[in-house]
Amino acid sequence: MPDRPTPKRIKTMDELLLAAEIPYEAAKGNSGITAIKFSQIQPFKNHPFHLYSGERLDDMVESVKDHGILIPMIVRRIDDDSYEMLSGHNRINAAKLAGLDEGPCIIKENLTDDEALMYVVETNVMQRSFADMLPSEKGAVLALRHSKMFSQGKRSDIIAELEKLEKAHEIKENETSAPLGQKLTSRDKIGLEYGFSKNTVARLLRVNKLNEGLKKRVDDGEISIRCAVDLSYLADTEQQEAEKVLSENEFKVDMKKTDMLRSYSESDKLDEKSSCQILSGEINRKPKSTTPPPVKIKHKIYSKYFPADTKVSEIERVIDEALEKYFANKNTEGAE
Repeated sequence: MPDRPTPKRIKTMDELLLAAEIPYEAAKGNSGITAIKFSQIQPFKNHPFHLYSGERLDDMVESVKDHGILIPMIVRRIDDDSYEMLSGHNRINAAKLAGLDEGPCIIKENLTDDEALMYVVETNVMQRSFADMLPSEKGAVLALRHSKMFSQGKRSDIIAELEKLEKAHEIKENETSAPLGQKLTSRDKIGLEYGFSKNTVARLLRVNKLNEGLKKRVDDGEISIRCAVDLSYLADTEQQEAEKVLSENEFKVDMKKTDMLRSYSESDKLDEKSSCQILSGEINRKPKSTTPPPVKIKHKIYSKYFPADTKVSEIERVIDEALEKYFANKNTEGAE
């Protein structure tokens, strides 16, 4: 009996979507599914998640080449001829690289911007491990979950729709339930869902308030989460100035510097110049002393010239006179 090939391990929801058993041609004629040209679909504005790259993207491209796009993407209508992507940014990217120019889509009508963002966020949470997300991505997810517009009922409806469409594993909504007799704040509930303390949730929420340049530095590990919290309290223009200084130099960012930036901001003293002085370390750098350091003369040196019973005051007087004559002669020689 011939050996069966070892099935490829599916690591992400996108790979699951590509491996599902819904043929593209069959999807075309299904109710609610429409083949749309990629040229008519634009990315979600300010999409908070990074697209796949490297080996993960290469695997998706090969899968699309072999099987096509097997699960419909979700878009919302902008007008008669254009759409905005909600679910499927990685699939459309891989499909384009594979040479396709259209794909199956489910069109959502009359969604608010908040509802559209909820589709984007919930899809990405289902597709990848929250723990594997970058700090800025975690901040974006938590900000939505923590916002006043967030509706647990609406979220549950969207999750149910996505699960039915993508055959995702069951998501346990009751994980956010509070223990009997304990009333939790929204921040506590979010932390409970993701296994974070409420302080960690608070810090990630602050990361979401950074501009895109500073967020990228946090994601790249150039700025720590705690430093990011300080920077998040800067005004937009102040964040832009700090980002400009960092982009033009190779300054290290630490807690001492970000704490000072925040302090200057709160005192209305922060501008591009002071931002540069703080990030370079110039403000904290001690000025060079104009006086020489204290010197102790070893006993074996001055004992060659003074008897053992010589008083300290006498030794100091002689040394002072000797130094005065030494520098007077040195200045005279220099003048000649």
